[in-house]
Amino acid sequence: MTASNDDAISVKALEKRFGDFVAVDRITFSVKRGEIFGFLGSNGSGKSTTIRMLCGIITPTSGSGTVAGHDILRESERIKQSIGYMSQKFSLYEDLTPFENIRFYLGVYSVPSAQWRERIDWILDMTRLEEVRHRQTRDLPPGWRQRLALGCALLHRPEILFLDEPTSGVDPVTRRHFWSFIGEMASEGITVFVTTHYMDEATNCGRIVMINEGRIVAQGSPVDIVSEACPETPGADLNDAFIRLMARGTS
Repeated sequence: MTASNDDAISVKALEKRFGDFVAVDRITFSVKRGEIFGFLGSNGSGKSTTIRMLCGIITPTSGSGTVAGHDILRESERIKQSIGYMSQKFSLYEDLTPFENIRFYLGVYSVPSAQWRERIDWILDMTRLEEVRHRQTRDLPPGWRQRLALGCALLHRPEILFLDEPTSGVDPVTRRHFWSFIGEMASEGITVFVTTHYMDEATNCGRIVMINEGRIVAQGSPVDIVSEACPETPGADLNDAFIRLMARGTS
């Protein structure tokens, strides 16, 4: 599998071992630029390990790949400069205000100080947090904190955004607004790589990879995955397909 100029992410036979344990077992896939790409699997399936390899946090045991045009084996630091990452666990400073968190991460991402005012105003407007910019972050509702975390991940205008279960623990209205915003980012050319346990959310993805026990068990559009996994079940949805594919394992 040769990376295309249209690929934001491309991996071939990617593997990660921890001793005798194979966490990710020679997986191959690609993600197009500007695509909303879903990466789904149950707990312990290899999702987080894969994301950590793609983000340059851990080194693959074998295989090859590129992220934003940078080699995942040799250019991990350049990858980190080209991506934004929002973890499932809230990772900002709760004793700081939204304004202070944004200012802190502008420094972390080495955004030129001449651009700080524009970026601060942009993020506060985009996340609809202008009115609470000086409240302590710990006092904000969970959905608002998630919006702030997403905003901070975008401060350096990354090519690719990794979202690890971004709507976990937020209400349905916030989830809907969150996905609307993700769609807007993709329309502007940002590639979005997202994991989620909500199958209704996964239908917002152009393409999906499902992983189980470290191996890919399905990949394609949500419609294609449902039709291939449940051909004899009229009215089946992505949740039905997910349950069936996870039950099959990798045999």
